[in-house]
Amino acid sequence: MANILVIDDEESIRYTFESFISEEGHQVFTARNYAEGIAQLADRRFDLIFSDIILEGRTGIDILRAVGERNLTSPVVMVTGYPTVETAAEAVRLGAFDYLPKPVEQEALLRITRLALGHRKALEEKENYRTHLEAIFGSVDEGILTVDQELRVIAMNGAAEKFCGLTRAEIGRKLPASTICCKEKILAALQGTIETRGPAKVDRFECRHAAQTPKILALATYPLIDQRGLIQGAVLVVRDETRLAALEKNFEERSGFHNLVGKSGKLQKIYSLIESLANVDSTILITGESGTGKELVAEALHYMGARSHKPLVKVNCSALPENLLESELFGHVRGAFTGAVSDRIGRFQRADGGAIFLDEIGDISPRMQSSLLRVLQEKEFERVGESRPLKVDLRIIAATNKNLQEKVSRGEFREDLYYRLKVVEIPLPPLRERKEDIPLLSEHFLKQFSEKFHKEIRTISEEVERIFMNYSWPGNVRELQHALEHASILCKQDTVTADLLPSQVAFPGETGAALKVAGKGIDEKSIRVALEKTGGNKAKAARVLGVDRKTLYRNMERYQILST
Repeated sequence: MANILVIDDEESIRYTFESFISEEGHQVFTARNYAEGIAQLADRRFDLIFSDIILEGRTGIDILRAVGERNLTSPVVMVTGYPTVETAAEAVRLGAFDYLPKPVEQEALLRITRLALGHRKALEEKENYRTHLEAIFGSVDEGILTVDQELRVIAMNGAAEKFCGLTRAEIGRKLPASTICCKEKILAALQGTIETRGPAKVDRFECRHAAQTPKILALATYPLIDQRGLIQGAVLVVRDETRLAALEKNFEERSGFHNLVGKSGKLQKIYSLIESLANVDSTILITGESGTGKELVAEALHYMGARSHKPLVKVNCSALPENLLESELFGHVRGAFTGAVSDRIGRFQRADGGAIFLDEIGDISPRMQSSLLRVLQEKEFERVGESRPLKVDLRIIAATNKNLQEKVSRGEFREDLYYRLKVVEIPLPPLRERKEDIPLLSEHFLKQFSEKFHKEIRTISEEVERIFMNYSWPGNVRELQHALEHASILCKQDTVTADLLPSQVAFPGETGAALKVAGKGIDEKSIRVALEKTGGNKAKAARVLGVDRKTLYRNMERYQILST
């Protein structure tokens, strides 16, 4: 329903308009003269105004002027019984939407009402679009500037004025004649985009604006192409990377990165590589010994990227037999095999839109290698027992502790799959090659275990630090974590001492028999404490004590410790 104002000194005309227009569902307000019409305009908002061109003491042209002076967007239709070319031309020149002669016919009135209201709606949508666009332009930190084919400035936001040293007075002028900063780089990028109809980028460069301190900027240009496919100009986006550049200069001081802990040079390179790959959908192969943190790298790659709001689905390929792995990865339909009582969605389908992490990829069978190659190539698969292919949009991250190149040379791993997986490789260094990170890692794990076991363990002793720095860490960061978990369970003070460490870490050169002779074996108290802290879980207790389960069972029998 629209609000419509009718201004006319003839009561019959007002009644006729009100009667015809009300039948269309609109609300009609009336005024007898110029003064009443102006008063109505002050009281409420109107979607359409009909005004007689001859009013008591004034004219409809005066109403038209008043609407313009108040910046109202209501279309105005002039009504008169004596239309002339001159009055019509003057009304249109001043912005009248149309001209309606008397006597007014219902069909003509309703037709012009619909046209005028449609015009008003189009104007409102255009104004809303302009307002929203200005809000977007004003809210972003990047500088945005648009030009036409002749490089005349069409529009700019406040950030562009700030970065480029421009003012609103430059709108309509050609950029080559403006005072824009770094003119050569900007003009070259814009001209290249207009000529090639493609985007252009300029990496970081120093921009020295006389009124500001030097800044490190990066810019990109994109073509403006209309619905007919014709280029109408280009848009320039300028980004201030001064702070980011400063942070990267101090990159070596960073001691952690998305759950990864360490500040060694090798880890800094890993951090930088992860940042570079976070928003790239290429397949990533993470390599390294067991316990080096391959899963943490996969998480960092996913949760720093554009797919972070979608799932990261993890699969340990070595933990499942081949027949179950195929069903786990691709899913199955009811009746596909014995025990398949219902349809099941596989891990690939669950990861759609996000990423899948295939850990221990080097352990999959030749048949699974062939199936996986198809997924990498086509991004589609078939559920077990079904021939209809399913498409997925996901990122694949794989990891292995095996040397896949050697497996390829021995014919144990498909060469084409290897190169499909190794689009980009992230090799993780073993802990023995980044021992400068051990103090940081020790502090990190002690904090975790202090909270977990409700203790106040603050540090490790100098002797423990010396042992850690001299140990080769075949189990890498995971082994260090387990060693400190073992020590934290037994620790009763605020410092971890050497006698609390697992025997294979504290005495790596001695055999179990030699340790027993020396009285340094696993004592009864340590076993009981470990079993108590792990709720009787012997596998966890063995891990905490730093021994295998057979050794734990043998010592439990020796000390007559009953199984719990």
